[in-house]
Amino acid sequence: MEITKEYEDGLKLMEELTTNAQQIQEQVLSHILTTNAGTQYLSRFINGDADKQCFKTNVPIVTFEDIKPYIDRIANGETSNILLTQPVHEFHLSTGTSGGLPKLIPVTVETYNQIAVYYFTLLGSLMNKQFGFGDLDKTGKRLQLLFAKTGSETAGGLKATTVLTSMLNQPQFRTAIPKLLTSPIETIFCPDNNQSMFCQLLLGLIHRDEVVSVGSTFATVVLRAIKFLEQYYGELCFNIRTGRISDWVTDPGCRNIVTSIVKLWPKAKLVDAITTGSGGLPLVSTGYICSEAICGINLEPLSKPFEVSYTFLPNMAYFEFLPVEKDGATMSEQIQFNARPLDLVNVKPGQYYELLVTTYGGLYQYKVGDILKVIGFHNNTPRFQFIERQNVILSIESNKTSELDLLNAVNEAKTLLDPLGFILRWYTSHVDASSIPGHYVVFWELKAKEGNDNIVGLDRTIMAECCSRMEESLGFIYRLYRKENAIAALEMKVLKQGSFEALMDYYVSQGASLSQYKGSSCIKSKEAIKILDSRVMARFFSPKKPKEFG
Repeated sequence: MEITKEYEDGLKLMEELTTNAQQIQEQVLSHILTTNAGTQYLSRFINGDADKQCFKTNVPIVTFEDIKPYIDRIANGETSNILLTQPVHEFHLSTGTSGGLPKLIPVTVETYNQIAVYYFTLLGSLMNKQFGFGDLDKTGKRLQLLFAKTGSETAGGLKATTVLTSMLNQPQFRTAIPKLLTSPIETIFCPDNNQSMFCQLLLGLIHRDEVVSVGSTFATVVLRAIKFLEQYYGELCFNIRTGRISDWVTDPGCRNIVTSIVKLWPKAKLVDAITTGSGGLPLVSTGYICSEAICGINLEPLSKPFEVSYTFLPNMAYFEFLPVEKDGATMSEQIQFNARPLDLVNVKPGQYYELLVTTYGGLYQYKVGDILKVIGFHNNTPRFQFIERQNVILSIESNKTSELDLLNAVNEAKTLLDPLGFILRWYTSHVDASSIPGHYVVFWELKAKEGNDNIVGLDRTIMAECCSRMEESLGFIYRLYRKENAIAALEMKVLKQGSFEALMDYYVSQGASLSQYKGSSCIKSKEAIKILDSRVMARFFSPKKPKEFG
């Protein structure tokens, strides 16, 4: 496999970063503090002192709500040194599907330089090494389903947009898109998501002989695209035969760009999306990126989805880690008593941590809200598995069920679907506290392995056993509370086909970006629950209490 000098340089950079992680982290923090020690925020705690120990001792650990008043002042047009000395270029919007409204994350020009290094140097080198892509403009293109939003402006005139939209508006990315992707910028920025999806898939078919990967930002979008392809297959074939784009595609940019049509993706080598899952092609999660910072890269992209880990990039931000208790029954969200944040190089394999970031964009000891597990090191840099969002849980009484606990329970239960000829497409959950005691509700959308998607003939005994299997897989405290009738029987609601697409449409209609929609294993919005409840086709309850000890 030929690796060009450009990609060799990228691989060497990765080795240098991970070998010299501690030194690089010290340099990153020193640069951030030296530059911003005199800002209104930091001067309250360190009085112009850029010393690391002074910073770690005196600067508080914060959430977004703690610094929101400062960010609001910047958004409203104040230009003094509030959080940082560099000008705020724009704001990145956090996803609105992990709880709450989007947050405004300050962005500087330095942020764009980091993104460029990550995408064009580190990630490109890794993909070439693993899949032999080489220069994609010479050997192939990616069918990357992207959906950009125009964004908005704050009261002070600063742009507020998603990370993806911001990235796609940068000149270096605009220049690269025709060489790297099958989707022209006109289709990505199309305001109608259905027209955009149709045209992007159609153009992927046009360039079938060049496509080397198929993907999106999150696997929820890939799943939607597969469903969309199934739904519009006949129409796509008609477009292919006639050479005409369908009349309902009215966006001028999309209509003008689609000029010829062909078939599928015989050269595809991987599916690229952030998630877990499986399929005929390897499902690759390339990186760990949040609105606040680029955090890590997957150095083993061919890992099984449940084994995916991310090696942190020490030059992207200053990373710290709060030890998190694990009580043997479920993941507790409480920080270890009197625990202080650990530096990147001082975390321990097998331990769980909550991620803190100090960034070039004015965030200091900021709680991202992600729980991570250390599974090893690459050179001197730790490799982490993403475990869960800290605040995405189900809770009744004092029992707490983490996202990981629920995932394990669902994985255990869905093995019973094989005799029925079904597979689980997606799931989510919520707590029903409308009666006493409350109980967990889990929504499942199923798909027939063969034939049509009409879900008929569900065996009530097996489906009820799925509920029992989930309860048996939950933590000791949950099982104890079920025995004591403090929690009622788990309920499963089987949904009609397309229910999670309808839920996604709702969130998009509320302002969420399609490209940033991750899907959630727990929903709390009354409107979202109402949408799924309206599409329930069958209900099942656990017929027995779980054993107190598993």
